[in-house]
Amino acid sequence: MSAPTVTSQGRTNPVKTETELRRELAAVYRLLAHFKMTDLIFTHVSVRLPGPEHHFLINPYGLLFEEITASNLVKIGLDGELVEPSEYHVNPAGFVIHGAIHEARTDAQCVLHTHTKAGCAVAAQEQGLLPLNQISMEFYNRVGYHDYEGIALNTAERVRLVEDLRDHPAMILRNHGLLTVGESAAEAFLRMFYLEKACDIQIAAQASGDLRVPSPEIAEHTARQFAGEATDDFADDQAYEMAWAALLRMLDRTAPEYKD
Repeated sequence: MSAPTVTSQGRTNPVKTETELRRELAAVYRLLAHFKMTDLIFTHVSVRLPGPEHHFLINPYGLLFEEITASNLVKIGLDGELVEPSEYHVNPAGFVIHGAIHEARTDAQCVLHTHTKAGCAVAAQEQGLLPLNQISMEFYNRVGYHDYEGIALNTAERVRLVEDLRDHPAMILRNHGLLTVGESAAEAFLRMFYLEKACDIQIAAQASGDLRVPSPEIAEHTARQFAGEATDDFADDQAYEMAWAALLRMLDRTAPEYKD
């Protein structure tokens, strides 16, 4: 097995095999379907494979997310083209955003992009994501913003995407959708789950009357608590791992074929 990697929280994890990564990524696609965060066959989640080849796993173009399994994920290069034979096709245009971020951010082992109703609604608002609740405060000053330039088919846009994301764990693509990155597919999914929930809460709150916004100091403190940087507070550094394990147990009960 390859040498271990150190996560952003300081934990040391072994490098996963391709089989393990395939199952984890297939689980993410099934979870996006389960939580209704899909756009039919469109949008993507990609995962970097270990090794110097810059190969990635992504969904076969044309399948619904509920149809994706570990074995039918396709392997592509940085150009978005297949690097080994497959009965499935791949949409190279769908990898324009993903490839740019994978290439620029070594910590972005997984890149996840969605077109949800709540996410697109907040992406259409001038002020972007507001720190209206504890969930959204996880992302306070930790979300990049990228202005809309049309459908992401132009490789020249890649430079600006990377510049706008910077070192943030998430980005709002204005007039487009949401994006998260993670050191694993599990981390990227859980970030997206809560970014999506924050957007959903914002739309509901805006429809219900006057908004109460916490102070910048409280919002920043809460973000540091979520990141495990508030050293005087209790740290629940296993929360994501336990949540991910619970999600996998749900899939094992409801859609165990994702592992195939």
